[in-house]
Amino acid sequence: MTVIDLNADLGEGFGVWRLGDDLALLDVVTSANVACGFHAGDPLIMRRVCAAAVERGVAIGAQVSYRDLAGFGRREMDVAPAELTAEVLYQIAALDGIARAEGGRVGYVKPHGALYNRIARDPGQARAVVAAVAAYDPALPVLALPGSAVHAATGPGTEAERVPVVPEGYADRAYTADGTLVSRRSPGAVIHDPGAVARRAVRMAVDGSVTAADGVEVPLEVRSICVHGDTPGAVELARAVRAALLAADVRLRPFTSPGGPA
Repeated sequence: MTVIDLNADLGEGFGVWRLGDDLALLDVVTSANVACGFHAGDPLIMRRVCAAAVERGVAIGAQVSYRDLAGFGRREMDVAPAELTAEVLYQIAALDGIARAEGGRVGYVKPHGALYNRIARDPGQARAVVAAVAAYDPALPVLALPGSAVHAATGPGTEAERVPVVPEGYADRAYTADGTLVSRRSPGAVIHDPGAVARRAVRMAVDGSVTAADGVEVPLEVRSICVHGDTPGAVELARAVRAALLAADVRLRPFTSPGGPA
């Protein structure tokens, strides 16, 4: 039986502002990427999401970002490697402290937005991120695009060679022919149809492939599949993905748990 992890970005409100339905999504996903305050999230939101995740047995991941509240972490930024390492370390430590206070812990790290896309192609920024993970806990996996520069940054002989990298796919995002994500500035970059999103998730999990925006079939071996929590209708999309995966005899389990996706 195929085993896959289903994750979503959660805790992306700030103060009185709320984005997405965290509690509803926590009843669907197996892993929660919790915003750590740099692109969204605040201590109270972080604590509430961690408590709810622990209650439901959902794995907690630190969703780290460039320091960009105004741009929701989706603006390209030039940050010196040492500064980026320190800022990522700060975010992991903050969320892990809150998670532990609620009876859980941070089990993995997932960069967000512009940082996620940057470390797919920028070796220097990728090394800075994995250096932070290695400094905090080299056993923490990092979620990244297949073929990302993160893989090379954690290869044999690197300072972060013990950091595991987990390949991730996006059910609700369009892909280019080279396996990267279509820019959000382009039409059709985000997919809103629940049926289409569900079918893409099943193909990723079962066939290890995705159809790119230009119709090319792209190999995509992944261990975790993401549905964005801030996408309109995210709960409906996530439920459709979960139902389709289960109907295809795919077992859902956090990749951080024993017996999770190999």
